[in-house]
Amino acid sequence: MSTPAPASAPLPAVALILGSCASLQAGAALATQLFPYAGSWGVTFVRLAIAAVFLVVVAPPTKARSWSARTWRSVAVYGASLGLMNAFFYASIARIPLGVAVTIEFLGPLLLSAALSKNARDYLWVGLAVAGMGLLGLNSLTTAATSHPGGAATSLDPIGVACALVAAAFWAVYILASKRVGSTVPGASGLAVAMVVGALVIAPVGAPRSLVLFSDATTAALALGTALLASVLPYSLELAALRSLPPAIFGILLSLEPVFAALAGLLFLGQELGALPTAAIALVVCASIGTTMSNRPAGGRRVKRTRSVPRRPTVERRT
Repeated sequence: MSTPAPASAPLPAVALILGSCASLQAGAALATQLFPYAGSWGVTFVRLAIAAVFLVVVAPPTKARSWSARTWRSVAVYGASLGLMNAFFYASIARIPLGVAVTIEFLGPLLLSAALSKNARDYLWVGLAVAGMGLLGLNSLTTAATSHPGGAATSLDPIGVACALVAAAFWAVYILASKRVGSTVPGASGLAVAMVVGALVIAPVGAPRSLVLFSDATTAALALGTALLASVLPYSLELAALRSLPPAIFGILLSLEPVFAALAGLLFLGQELGALPTAAIALVVCASIGTTMSNRPAGGRRVKRTRSVPRRPTVERRT
């Protein structure tokens, strides 16, 4: 039976989710240091491959042999969308600031939520997010394409923006696929197999270039650190936090990811954002929080916390 949700979220659980967000974006910032060696797709492959090994060990898919053909198709779509989402996201942060890339990528779940919703307020939140994208476009049109010593561009590379938009589309597919897998495959075994599929999907492009990362101890350590910070640690922290954290609070905290991304870009990559990109991030964060609040369960009831999405998805973690 459902029980009333607590009035406030436990502080330790909140700290775990915030730590997860910080770890994920720090891992993305660290990944950019490897792009000159293996390219964005090569780094993505290494990250997913290491994460896949970790998940298969932690949640071995021992019952995968008994899955139906339909379940295997669902897991395959889940894994393919996971791999391509991460690959295009890394391709985007190779060209545009981290905070901007995450902000653009959030359009995926926001537009999906509006498409599946009958709540007029969701269209208001999407309009707010689109206004944020308009500010990014205005920033690119009104500033010259110059770079700071830290590598932050004042105008946005069109290819980088396009890659972020493709990643946003695959994030929406990922959310829908994860809902289906989460309802048919118990535990994390579906995610473990999907991570293997994701690595295999991008292997033809990423695997050949990734080998160079293991020819040197420094780059190998950076690759391992990227996988730990961007996949293993966030996943572990979230599993611990979701035991006591209400889903609505979880969604709100994840909505802060663009802020963490902007901070990671500033601290680790020297990517300074101007007034317009900062305002755009603020609008998208507000839109994401608003969508999460609009779609939370009515009546303050607790719902089962899994990594699958609610009927009208808001924001789900990119694995």
